[in-house]
Amino acid sequence: MSTLAIANAAPRKKPAPVAYFLGFVFMLFIGILIFVYVTTKKVNPVMLDEHGNPKTSSSDNSHAGH
Repeated sequence: MSTLAIANAAPRKKPAPVAYFLGFVFMLFIGILIFVYVTTKKVNPVMLDEHGNPKTSSSDNSHAGH
């Protein structure tokens, strides 16, 4: 009998329920990461100043040193 036949003849153990739970958590985490990545690619962020008004894209150095 070959070594391969002996290895295949050994009964396989079922993974513990914890392994299934950890696999589910891992897949959920990956799904959330993909969802956040795709969602953030769709948005158009607007930078706000300290008063809540939209900032212009020009470089304003009036607050330099504060």
